[in-house]
Amino acid sequence: MKMKFNLNSINNRVVLLVLLDILTVQIASFLGLFVRYEFSFNSIPVSDMEQVLHYTIPNTIITIIVFVFAKLYRSVWRHASINELINIILGCSAASLIQVICASALHLTLPRSSYLIYYFAMIVGVSCVRFAYQIMKIIGEKMTDFSANGQKRINVMLIGAGAAGSAILKETEESRYLNLKVKCIIDDNQAKVGKYLRGVPIVGDRNSIADKVEEYRIEEIIVAMPSVGDAETKKILNICKETGCKIRIVPGTYQIINGDVSLSKLREVEIEDLLGRAPIKVNLDEIMGYVQGKTVMVTGGGGSIGSELCRQIAAHNPKRLVIIDIYENNAYDIQQELKRKYPNLALDVLIASVRNTHRMNNIFEKYRPNIVYHAAAHKHVPLMEDSPNEAIKNNVFGTYKTAEAADRYGVEKFVLISTDKAVNPTNIMGASKRMCEMIVQMFARHSKTNFVAVRFGNVLGSNGSVIPLFKKQIAEGGPVTVTHPDIIRYFMTIPEAVSLVLQAGAYAKGGEIFVLDMGEPVKILDLAENLIKLSGYKVGDDIKIEFTGLRPGEKLYEELLMSEEGLQDTDNKRIHIGKPIEFDEEEFRRQLEKLDKLSREDDPHIKEEVQKIVPTYVITENKNK
Repeated sequence: MKMKFNLNSINNRVVLLVLLDILTVQIASFLGLFVRYEFSFNSIPVSDMEQVLHYTIPNTIITIIVFVFAKLYRSVWRHASINELINIILGCSAASLIQVICASALHLTLPRSSYLIYYFAMIVGVSCVRFAYQIMKIIGEKMTDFSANGQKRINVMLIGAGAAGSAILKETEESRYLNLKVKCIIDDNQAKVGKYLRGVPIVGDRNSIADKVEEYRIEEIIVAMPSVGDAETKKILNICKETGCKIRIVPGTYQIINGDVSLSKLREVEIEDLLGRAPIKVNLDEIMGYVQGKTVMVTGGGGSIGSELCRQIAAHNPKRLVIIDIYENNAYDIQQELKRKYPNLALDVLIASVRNTHRMNNIFEKYRPNIVYHAAAHKHVPLMEDSPNEAIKNNVFGTYKTAEAADRYGVEKFVLISTDKAVNPTNIMGASKRMCEMIVQMFARHSKTNFVAVRFGNVLGSNGSVIPLFKKQIAEGGPVTVTHPDIIRYFMTIPEAVSLVLQAGAYAKGGEIFVLDMGEPVKILDLAENLIKLSGYKVGDDIKIEFTGLRPGEKLYEELLMSEEGLQDTDNKRIHIGKPIEFDEEEFRRQLEKLDKLSREDDPHIKEEVQKIVPTYVITENKNK
């Protein structure tokens, strides 16, 4: 029967290593004399050769035993590193020392220099045997553009020659199945330029990126500089996006600390990376202090902001979390997610409309929430322009009924999610949210409940926001539609928005409108162009941009504060409090009664009535009608 020698078998590999080590001992023993006598075989005394031959069997046995104790037959040599090299040196040192001691005891008369030559020959020989796989792999990679699984290798530029870069580079070298080939490295540290990291040249700083992409025919860029900060990362990404290469990035510094850097942890560069604004920081202990052990209710809990609120609250050990949403699919999704992640959470998910007075009162009476986050609202500007009565019913009177129930059943804190579109509104959605703020301020004057509003701009990645729309249009091959070349918006991420809402709840004393300092506004056209470039396409050539004109009720820019409001700082320097605008409460109540009647009658002139309540509201005509 024909037997096959399988190198993938652990036992077979050990046998092969032992045989190669035996051969190495013989060769090193001969080299000790051959080099000592100036590479002349005829010059070696016969007595010296006989001594080596007589001692070679016990010397070989001793060496193999020492190597066993040095764990030289237990390492995974395919992934050998400096630790294995140290073990080789220690093993060879121990074996050579024993050889010298035994030779002295046996009164061998070999030249002393032959022992030293033997020692170094053993280190080199044993190392070559152990590292042969990696040596052959490196040579093979240099000679081929294909990975072990037959895929053509992608030429990669690595930005960052630090710990993260080294970890990524090591993984590309060791994996048999990755089809990435790091051709060059970029680093801003001039002391590193011109040197090599794991055999890959460090070819220049960030100013060299464009030239080196062309020189090395780079197809993908990996940014591995997690500790440089958001502003510097933005500058580097702005250079990279102009190259047309695919870009991936190491997410954060904490992964370096945890040693958790690998290609699987890389993520695609998102548009958030190009905002260049430091993320909003909140005091988590402060948040936990007022949420922990409380019954918390979130209306609109299945939406983008509402669901993230639920996730953060669930992580802070509330006594009970009550989620209210009218859309059953959204409610079901967040329910299943929280059940999986927090199996011990007391969770109630209810399908209900905030417009239903009886239903809301029953819910508040049953659960007696301590804290309410009111995120339920119609928010799409163009849709609400065509259905203004629905915006009033849901946003204005949904807020009024929820706030009224909160006051009646002794809620401690009520936090309204508002928007920058409430400032000098040019659309019915913004005007309705301004009235929501007024309702909250009105209740705050008379209630023991702390009623507050939180106002922020556009949320990246939320349902219906511009970024998912752009991504879908790019995936479909374009065109990407922008309403106006000069339109600008303030942006924040969903976690930032939720952090602000939670922080506002901690600061709430009653009647405040909290406003986030969102930094500089961003042009929507720049967002569209950047997303196209980050997707590896050329603007205009591969993906075109079309301007569709401002939609009904849409402004070129949004404001976060009315001119009358002013600003007051909080402990968080990125969160401010707007001074409440005074209004006639009795007149406001009368106007709300009339507005309620008109909205239920679907009055076509409801916008004019809203303008009487919110004088800063500018009605815009829908030219599509």
